[in-house]
Amino acid sequence: MTPSVVQSVDHVALLPAYLAAGTAVLVLVTDLVLARPRATVAVAAVGALATALGSALVGAGGERRTFCAGADCSYVLGGRAALVGAVFALLTLGVLGLSGGHLRAGRAPAGEYCFLLACSMTGGVVLGAAGDLITLIVALETLTLPLYVLVGLRRGSLASAEAAVTFFVVSVVATTLSLLGAALLYAVTGGLHLGRLGTVLAERPELHDLPLTTAAVALLVFGLAFKVAAVPFHAWAPATYDGAPLPVAAYLSTASKLGGVVALLAVVTTALPADLTGPVLALLAVLTMTVGNLVALRQRRTIRLLAWSSVAQAGYILAPLGALALATGRTGEARATAYAAALAYAVFFVLLELAAFAGVTALRPADADGGTLDDLRGAARRHPWLGAGLALAVVGLAGLPPGLAGLFAKVTVVRSLLDGGAGGLALVVAVNAVIGLAYYLRLAAGLYAAPAAGPASASTAPRARAVATVLAVATLAAAVVGFAPQLVLDLAAR
Repeated sequence: MTPSVVQSVDHVALLPAYLAAGTAVLVLVTDLVLARPRATVAVAAVGALATALGSALVGAGGERRTFCAGADCSYVLGGRAALVGAVFALLTLGVLGLSGGHLRAGRAPAGEYCFLLACSMTGGVVLGAAGDLITLIVALETLTLPLYVLVGLRRGSLASAEAAVTFFVVSVVATTLSLLGAALLYAVTGGLHLGRLGTVLAERPELHDLPLTTAAVALLVFGLAFKVAAVPFHAWAPATYDGAPLPVAAYLSTASKLGGVVALLAVVTTALPADLTGPVLALLAVLTMTVGNLVALRQRRTIRLLAWSSVAQAGYILAPLGALALATGRTGEARATAYAAALAYAVFFVLLELAAFAGVTALRPADADGGTLDDLRGAARRHPWLGAGLALAVVGLAGLPPGLAGLFAKVTVVRSLLDGGAGGLALVVAVNAVIGLAYYLRLAAGLYAAPAAGPASASTAPRARAVATVLAVATLAAAVVGFAPQLVLDLAAR
């Protein structure tokens, strides 16, 4: 008898994706029927919150699989995927809260803006559960494609248009490399499911010596490194962040980077051989954190400083995976620790980064860009609570108390490297963390310094409740995970 080729579909596993995609559709309908920006934003916010809750509830019920062919499944929703989906949804909710001034100024149509954010959220939710390379790359592009438009959606801004074109061209190249790497892997192994790729490459070590395998692994890793803004694939990030509207820059620096990290972790943890990826990732980590920190020291524009610091943070995220370069780091326990550390650091980072962007948005005039460091000088004296939130986020990114989330994040990375026998790489992380203190503390100290002579643009800072709420919630969330980091680590390890 011929076996059935009809796949059973687990709709419960797909519930978070349904909620995210349904949010995008509802936003379009609301904008068409009511044509009221506040109603459109409200629908998007409720949909993002529902997606976060749906991800958490489905993930709490154990691992669920669907779109399976035998043991190979294209969609796997477990604890880690649920964490990723919930974080993407909450980041979208936070960015919506930061977007009030931008939308009220009429620089972007609310319907299109919220629809694009919801589409990007859908890609992020699916990305966390992707079980094969096709689903992974399509989800990553669904996350990224709306951002091209969002970056350039600022009417009348040449810098925004230039940033959108730069981001588009670089992302197309990155996607091309990823697809070519996936095609070559299929030629070598005959499979695209992540689990199948890992099994074939583990059972046939002779494939590791083939030039085709080496090229496939390199192309796939380099293509995903573009999304993470890892050196030397980072040049697009500072210009794009600085040219984009502040809320979109916040989404790029958090959700987009998290998507690249999740995709890279998916292929490295399951599909690709550690002896080929380990040395590449170790080199990328060292270059990324060192170049990011050194260039950030010279920045005078706030968003460019945060952009270069996020490049450095990408290096810290990749560092645990660099332990795979050594045999000690390839044991089962060491690998599990490295993977959990990389994902946990990414979660800690996006919370603090969102708080930092919320602080800058709150202390700048409505719909303004990030300005210079001098524009924020003395801002905490004029607006103590807003300045304190930004200062706490910046200190957390530096890895200093009371920013315990950033402190535990760096400790987790160093511990995973020591467990993997990569003491040299742990030393590089420690040295770069010290270098990063210079510009983080300069920004934090400037908030409380005496204002410079002359008019201060920060003195007209808006007091939007939504922005202040996002800043407060993001700072509070960072504080909570800082006091209970093991919760994030446990979810990341599942």
